[in-house]
Amino acid sequence: MKVARHSLVLGTALTAVALGACSPESSSPSSTARTTAPAPAPTAAVTTPTPTPTPTPTPTAEPTEPPINESADVPDVVGMNHREAQNLLRSQGFLVNEEDAQGDRFIINNSKWKVCRQDPEPGTTDTLRVAIYSVKLDESC
Repeated sequence: MKVARHSLVLGTALTAVALGACSPESSSPSSTARTTAPAPAPTAAVTTPTPTPTPTPTPTAEPTEPPINESADVPDVVGMNHREAQNLLRSQGFLVNEEDAQGDRFIINNSKWKVCRQDPEPGTTDTLRVAIYSVKLDESC
């Protein structure tokens, strides 16, 4: 590191001398005839950047589906809000099919629908999938 500083100081001093010879104050012919060796280019100290430690990635929890429960009794969700019924069934491990009870509409905002019927019937065991048939809240089943 000291060698680099001395080289930089020496290069700066030689540059100053060379620039002083070209200054407009020296108008005598003898000062312009003076030759000086070209100043060496200043050498900068080469520093190697310290590598920053890369953080170890932490394992992220992937979204998991609730466990499929093959032995639970199907709860009665008829009359419930569609979203609440769907959440209840899924929390107990059932897969849920949702259908429009009056036609072929898509159930987009399921909190504004109510369950009219379900398949299989409440209390059924050994099933993985439950279908709920719903209508909009202001419609009758």
